[in-house]
Amino acid sequence: METILIIDDEQDILKLLSMSLMADGYQTVTASSGKEGIETFKNKKPDIVLTDIKMPEMTGLEVLKNIKEIDPSAQVIIITGHGDVDSAIEALQYGASDFINKPVKNEALAVAIKRAKKKIAINRQLQAYTEDLELMCNIAIEDFERKNKFQEKLIQSSTDGIIATDNKWKIVIFNPEAEKIFGYKKSEATRELDARDIYPFDLTKMSDNQVFPYKEFAIKSKTGEEIPVKFSGRILYENNKIVGTVGFFQDLREIKRLEKELLQSERLAAVGQTVAGLAHCIKNILHGLKGGGYILDLGFKKGETEKFEQGWRMVKSNITRTADLVFDLLSYSKEREPEYEPYSPKKLIKEICDLLQENAKEHNIELLCEADHLLPEIFIDSRSIYRALLNLTSNAIDACMYDHDLDKKHKVSITVKKEDDNTVAFEIKDNGAGMTDEVKKKLFGSFFSTKGAKGTGLGLLVTQKLINEHGGTIEVESEEGKGSAFIIKLPLKRD
Repeated sequence: METILIIDDEQDILKLLSMSLMADGYQTVTASSGKEGIETFKNKKPDIVLTDIKMPEMTGLEVLKNIKEIDPSAQVIIITGHGDVDSAIEALQYGASDFINKPVKNEALAVAIKRAKKKIAINRQLQAYTEDLELMCNIAIEDFERKNKFQEKLIQSSTDGIIATDNKWKIVIFNPEAEKIFGYKKSEATRELDARDIYPFDLTKMSDNQVFPYKEFAIKSKTGEEIPVKFSGRILYENNKIVGTVGFFQDLREIKRLEKELLQSERLAAVGQTVAGLAHCIKNILHGLKGGGYILDLGFKKGETEKFEQGWRMVKSNITRTADLVFDLLSYSKEREPEYEPYSPKKLIKEICDLLQENAKEHNIELLCEADHLLPEIFIDSRSIYRALLNLTSNAIDACMYDHDLDKKHKVSITVKKEDDNTVAFEIKDNGAGMTDEVKKKLFGSFFSTKGAKGTGLGLLVTQKLINEHGGTIEVESEEGKGSAFIIKLPLKRD
C-alpha cells in the first residue's frame, strides 16, 4: 500500500484529500506547512508527495526544491490555483512529476497519482538496468547471456529511447521507444547507422567514466522532423578500454504540446481578466450615472432647476468618461506620458465625493472630503489621477460594506494637502475591514483581489501604474478590523 504525504496550510483541504485518498486504498500522512512537510518526508519516506503551491513561510516550489535535494527521484505533485500557469511550468522545470488545479477533482488526482506511480516504477527499472549494464562489462562470458535476457526485458519495456553501441559506434541496442522517436526500425539502425550521426552530443568529448546529465536537445528523425528530447549518455569501459556507449532519450513532444496548451490557456485567461477589468472600471462610471439620474429625478419631482442642471452635468460628465475609458484600456498596454495641465486638487476630490456620495449613503457610509484651502492648482494629468483616486475611494467604500462589524459607524474620507515645497499628498482613509500583513504584501500583484469572484484584481494594478507614470508614490497603512489608508504623493513642480 503506497504512502502519500499531503502538504497544505488549509486544514479542511488536508482532511478532504486525506479521506479521499484513504478511500482509494492509500496510506496518508499530512503536514500543515512546508517546513513540517519536509521533516515528515525525511522521517516517513512516502512514495508520493502532494503539495499546495501557495503557502505562507515556505511555498510549494520551495518544498519541491528541498525534497528534490533530499531525494532527486521523489515524485512531487503540485496543486496550483486556476490560471497560475507560470508557477505550474516552473514546478515542472524543477522536477515536479505533475500538477493539478484547484479545486482538486478526484479524477484529475487519480490520473496524476497513476502517472507518478508509473514514473516511480520506470525510474526503478532504469536504475536497475544501468547498474546491471555496467556490471555486464565486468562479469564472465558464461554469465553474459543470462543477464542480457533480463536487461533486454527492461530495455524493451522502458518508456525512454535507449541506444547502445560497441567501441566502433556500431549500434547494438535500439529499443522500441528509440524506434518511435527516431523513425528507424531496429533492423535499419543496427545495420546502417553510425550512432554519432544521431547522438545530439559527442560522447568522445567526455572524460573517463563521466556521465553526461540529462539535457534538452533537438534531434532529427528519419523524416527530417525535429524532435525535442532529453538526452543523457556515457562511455562504457572495461579494463580501462572503451567497450561501447549508451544513450537515453526522453521524448518531450507531449510535454511541449502541453506547454503550448498551457500558454494558450494563459492567453485566454488574460482576455477574460481584461474583460473583467473593463467591468470594474464601468462600475465606477455607473455609480456616477446612477447618482446623476437620482439628482435628475429629484429635480423633476420637486421642480428644482438647479438640481436638474446638476444631475444632467453629472450624466454628461460620465458619458464622456465612458468614451475616455476605451482610450485608457487601449493605452494601458503601453507606457504613456501624462498630459499635464493646471487643475485644482480641491475640485478633483469634490468631483469624486459627488460621484460616490449616493452609493455611500445607500450603505450608511459617511463620505467626507477635505482640502487645504490655500493649496493652489497643481500640474497633473487630471483624468489619470481622477481614475486612481476613484478606484481607491470605491475600494474604501467596499471595505466598509464587507466589514463584519455591523455596530461600527463606517466612514470614508478623502483629504489633500501640501506636504512640503515639492509634494502634494492625497489620503483615502476608511474604518472598514482592514487587511492582514499577508494581504498587504500581495496587494499590488497582478490580478490579486480580496473580493473573491466580485473583484478583478486590476483596480490597484491600474492605480499603481497611473501614479508611477506621474513620478509619484503610493503607500498603504492597514490593520485588520480597523481600516486602511492609501497615501498618494505627487511632485508639485514640473520641468
